[in-house]
Amino acid sequence: MVEIDLNEFNNPEYVMVGNKKMKFEDMMNEYMQLKHEEKKSLKKYRQEKALKPYQAELIKMQTYLENNNKRMVVLFEGRDAAGKGGTIRRVTRYMNEKHYRVVALGKPSDVQRTQWYFQRYTEQLPRGGEIVLFDRSWYNRAMVEPVFGFCTDEEYENFKKDVVEYEKSLVRNGTILVKIYLSISKEEQAKRFAKRQRDPLRQWKLSEIDLQAQDKWDEFTKMKYEMLKNTHTIYAPWTVIRSDDKFKARLNAMKVILNAVDYENRNEELNFVPEYDIVVSGAREIELMEVQRIKSGKFTD
Repeated sequence: MVEIDLNEFNNPEYVMVGNKKMKFEDMMNEYMQLKHEEKKSLKKYRQEKALKPYQAELIKMQTYLENNNKRMVVLFEGRDAAGKGGTIRRVTRYMNEKHYRVVALGKPSDVQRTQWYFQRYTEQLPRGGEIVLFDRSWYNRAMVEPVFGFCTDEEYENFKKDVVEYEKSLVRNGTILVKIYLSISKEEQAKRFAKRQRDPLRQWKLSEIDLQAQDKWDEFTKMKYEMLKNTHTIYAPWTVIRSDDKFKARLNAMKVILNAVDYENRNEELNFVPEYDIVVSGAREIELMEVQRIKSGKFTD
């Protein structure tokens, strides 16, 4: 970017920028916008560079799983715009594509609706040496479906009972299961929705359900509490990651995944400890939400 010496101008109404005549005010606005974009690009570059050592560790972890024929499932849950897709893309960016899959299932077909609820998810589980990352999972029935009336009360209650045994069976049979819930604030979600509406390259991300997310915030919060309370178990615990800061959420998600596997040749110079104010256990999140309810009479996050 060409630097402009502002001392050359004595605040004239018009200035020449190359062969273009511009109002001084417009030129200054354009210059400041360019500086802002340059600053943002530099920050993003530094953040992406900071992720690379952990992405290298993820490759080591993947190789270990492959060599030892182990299976791994990582669930990414959270409200709309919480950053699930972006986090998954950073986690898998340098991985061997032959040994991982990202699964983001759409709404079930008429035939699938008549099947056992877990059947279409079971069909996507990893083979030996493979990682499967779910961008939303069977936990659709814990939050989205009951909030929007896509399942009956009986189906929801049966899910809460069945999912505990389902996950227990997966873990007992050797699957490494990591459950991550990305937690976004109401204010940050509103900002991200507004950005998607303005940006033609992001508008495809907005669905009819997304547009109702803010209005149904309290309902989703209640279902989040019920989900954590009923499905946070010793063998399949939840990890909650605050995701208002995308970079910190992505970095800490990598740490959580890496810490779930005792792989070889770990880089001892890296800090694998999740940030205390970003990463919270499911049990701790339940406690925090219960304190909120006692103080204000309702869940607030």
